[in-house]
Formats: sequence, C-alpha cells, structure tokens
Amino acid sequence: MKLSKDRVEVASDVHLRDGIGVEIYRDDELVIEIFRDDTERTRTITTFKENISLELMEESIQIFKQKIPWDFIEYDED
Repeated sequence: MKLSKDRVEVASDVHLRDGIGVEIYRDDELVIEIFRDDTERTRTITTFKENISLELMEESIQIFKQKIPWDFIEYDED
C-alpha cells in the first residue's frame, strides 16, 4: 500500500459466514474485501467503491495470498 492512510486488516467472520479474509482501506475507507469462506469453500472479492484501479485490485489479491492460507479448513462431518 502506498499512501499513509492505506491499511490492511485481517478479519475473521463466524457469524454470517465462516472464514477469514483481508480488508483493504484507502484514505480510511473500506474499498475491497477478499474473503475465504471455509463452509462454502469459496474465495470472493467484494468492492465497496465503484471504480477500483487494476493496480489496487492486483495488489490486494497479492496481499490476500500472502496473509491468508490458501487451503480451506476441513470440518468433520460428524
């Protein structure tokens, strides 16, 4: 992240979803969330701003890959 007000937060969610992801903030505004849902076995990108540069999207994906384990958590079916 280039600007001083840019930040990345790693956040888990077990209320509505079950997984972990990164939130990307620019100028203290949430602009992108990339989330790994272990129950649904999906990885999704949610944008909170209408226009996001390709550079920011690519950088956000790289941050996600660095900070969040790629493999889903395996749950027992019992």
